[in-house]
Amino acid sequence: MIVKVPQFPWYGDTELALELPDNWKVTVPRMAGENAPKLTDKQFREAFQKPIGTKRIAELARGKKEVCIIFDDLTRPTKADQIVPYVLEELHEGGIKDENIRFIAALGLHGAMKLMDFQKKLGVEIPQKYLVFNHNPYENCTYLGKTKRGTPVHVNSEFVACDLRISIGAIVPHPTAGFGGGGKMILPGVSHIDSIEFNHRNLCTIGESGALVLDTWGRVDDNEQRLDMEEIARMAKLDVSVNALCNMQRDTIGLYVGDLVQAHREGVKMARKVYATEAPEGADMVIANSYAKANESALVVTLGSKMLKESGGDLVVIGNIPEGQICHYLARSFGTLSPGARLYGRHTKLPARVKRMFALGPYLDKAGLDWVGPIDKIILRNSWGEILDMLKNGNGSGTNAVVIPDGTLQYFPRSGLPRGETIPGD
Repeated sequence: MIVKVPQFPWYGDTELALELPDNWKVTVPRMAGENAPKLTDKQFREAFQKPIGTKRIAELARGKKEVCIIFDDLTRPTKADQIVPYVLEELHEGGIKDENIRFIAALGLHGAMKLMDFQKKLGVEIPQKYLVFNHNPYENCTYLGKTKRGTPVHVNSEFVACDLRISIGAIVPHPTAGFGGGGKMILPGVSHIDSIEFNHRNLCTIGESGALVLDTWGRVDDNEQRLDMEEIARMAKLDVSVNALCNMQRDTIGLYVGDLVQAHREGVKMARKVYATEAPEGADMVIANSYAKANESALVVTLGSKMLKESGGDLVVIGNIPEGQICHYLARSFGTLSPGARLYGRHTKLPARVKRMFALGPYLDKAGLDWVGPIDKIILRNSWGEILDMLKNGNGSGTNAVVIPDGTLQYFPRSGLPRGETIPGD
């Protein structure tokens, strides 16, 4: 049998065909909104004409002098080029001239974007017509005080200096902040490394191994890390938050514009429905594809391992994107002499329930496995055929195999939750 999974976001968006034995029992969990329709022009306009918890951008723009629009990078599926024209239309209606508008990539601690990346995200013309900058998490940040949780707040000085501030991001599942978007666009988006590290070190769960515990998918209102992010966004005076939801083609299927908390929470209600996927259990093997965030393949590891049977099984990680894994200054290592990532040390053992772990190359490289798992214990092969041959060794007729189309976009409401715990809104 053939199971196709999406691959190469931002680089053609094609499919990878996975051949599997006919005598295996194969489950492919699908999310509810996989093929939901893209918003129409009318629906895009309605989202901006009827913002949630704020005035229209056009009204807020009147009398303002300088505007900053921040946007997420290629680690997020947001097709900002579908959204930016409506933001600019609102600003122009409010009397803002093009020369008073600039864009900043809300990179957090990711590596800098290049012109080709800006064009993929914003469209070819935007970087030629407007100033588009990378955020620098090491300098050019303004101190705004501390949150009630103790986080020192240093935010991009260019952003702070403007008198109208807008963010464009995506509400997609996130393993520590619950969902992306909203206040998360400020921290980590345009904050200093000291602010980001404090928030992540003190307000996330750190496991016995020293690594972040990535199991807070879907939690927002009772999530200390997210609440801290939102307090920081208030301190930075984010005026309007634009939040997109997407289907498996990454097209915008929902848009929530307005207050950084109110609009975000309305979007989360939709997110819990369209990304919702029933989580299989007791699998002999899990083939976990990362697509929407293919350059952050570590996100599918914990998710996939929890679907394996208690006695253990095989886990395959796929992250097909030509650029490979994102440069992350908090979560990646930068040499054999360093102890590992700045926030935690190197992985030393495979996740619970994982007996063998495979990574499909050539778009996952050896160094890029440092945040996926222990490099010396992961079997890296450059073709699906090679991995399949190894999987067949020990997995015969009747093997229960799960293929996750996109573990970075799909939302498994109970995955990673202690028994008996529920998620508000589910």
